[in-house]
Amino acid sequence: MRIRIVDAFTDRPFAGNPAGVLLLDGDAFPDDTWLRDVAREINHAETAFAHRLPADGNGNADWALRWFTPTTEVALCGHATLATAHVLHTTGAHRGPVRFATRSGVLRAAPGDDGAITLDLPTAPLTEEPVPDGLAEALGATPLTAFDTGPQVGDLLVELPDERAVLNLAPDLRTLAGRFTRGIIATARADDPARGHDFVSRCFFPGIGIDEDPVTGAAHTALAPYWSARLGRTTLTGLQASARSGPVRTDLRGARTLLTGHAVTVIDGELRA
Repeated sequence: MRIRIVDAFTDRPFAGNPAGVLLLDGDAFPDDTWLRDVAREINHAETAFAHRLPADGNGNADWALRWFTPTTEVALCGHATLATAHVLHTTGAHRGPVRFATRSGVLRAAPGDDGAITLDLPTAPLTEEPVPDGLAEALGATPLTAFDTGPQVGDLLVELPDERAVLNLAPDLRTLAGRFTRGIIATARADDPARGHDFVSRCFFPGIGIDEDPVTGAAHTALAPYWSARLGRTTLTGLQASARSGPVRTDLRGARTLLTGHAVTVIDGELRA
């Protein structure tokens, strides 16, 4: 079976967010234990598994898609969806827009003329809540606001005072994993939008085996409505400022959010297990 490692939300290797991608034979997923073992072996933030759905003309999706971290299955993953769409298009396994059947409903991915891919994902509902006790100490910065991002994303979005506060974060990951929600999305308005991005973010998910995620598509389904409401524009560019970093163009469409980015295949090999 062929296995690819794809860097998503970047147009160059060794940047953005790497994901494993396996296009499975047949019309069903293997046993969950095998899926988890493969994801743990690949040991990237997420590994995507996809199989073709019957082309009977009656379905609303073309491929079934699931995502696993090294420790658990997740309900929504943007960068591994982008990586999967990239593999489908670059290998000729699928041409044109593709529809994925997932735990978060049908997700669409459409290739553009410039090689970028646009994902159509559900917008995360945001509910303001008090900043949890102890979060400022664990994060190493004092949030201005905190928002629950709903069941599909499942993280806590917090705004920090400025871009530098986000860039300088060095959180206590053990405390975050033990005391708070699945993950923390820390964000701030860009200091200088002329540099090409409107907001910055960093994402920490130590509770599911990902200390810091390099570029998180799902988080941008919450960041898009958050910053669109504050900046008065539906189309924005976010920069996830991890060590690998990557830009995400967001376009808020009410209940749906469009995320656009490039992807690069860096490894194409054979899985023997």
